[in-house]
Amino acid sequence: MNARSITFELAMEGRQVDEVVASIFHTVLFHRSCGKFTYNSEESYSIRTVSYVDVDCDFIDFTYVCCASDALGREVRREISDFSELLRAADAAAGSISLEFFQKRRARWPFQPECVPWEVWTVCCELADHRADDPKHESVVEMLQDKIVFITEIINRHEYVPKMPSRSDVDLIFDTSYGDIQPYLFKVHYSLAGAPSSSVGNTVRKLIRDTLAL
Repeated sequence: MNARSITFELAMEGRQVDEVVASIFHTVLFHRSCGKFTYNSEESYSIRTVSYVDVDCDFIDFTYVCCASDALGREVRREISDFSELLRAADAAAGSISLEFFQKRRARWPFQPECVPWEVWTVCCELADHRADDPKHESVVEMLQDKIVFITEIINRHEYVPKMPSRSDVDLIFDTSYGDIQPYLFKVHYSLAGAPSSSVGNTVRKLIRDTLAL
């Protein structure tokens, strides 16, 4: 399966980075998560519903929907916060952060499963100093509204996800570590302007190294 790649380019204030990225990533994750699976047999299963909450932003006049999972929220917030802090401290004032979905393919012992990306959402952030009375201040909200609509259109356009797994393969497709939700396996990675960009190949190698380090 070839990885589908979608990139958004947005200009914003430094204080808005966390919320801009979070609104996009959580919108994607809401559509790329399932309720917990309960298998009745190898191929037969039931799926719980996914609860959601509305999130009101502090630094932009915007509200987005995210999965009602505290653990998932903490994980995503930590990754975005690390990127935001680096971006605001950097001289380049520009960078990109990606939400990458992947699946694992079993390998023969003693090798670890191969991690293969199938969808990557990237937000390219450029820091700008907007005053409250600047017309560009409102453009952040307008751009976000357009991106959220675009995300739902893309995701609902056609099926672009791995096949539903049997019980023995569920951990190859979904992250089952959360107690209240089951998102597709995902990884967040980022880079700043001037730093080497993370290609899909580099990301796969990094995922393998992380797995070997466990």
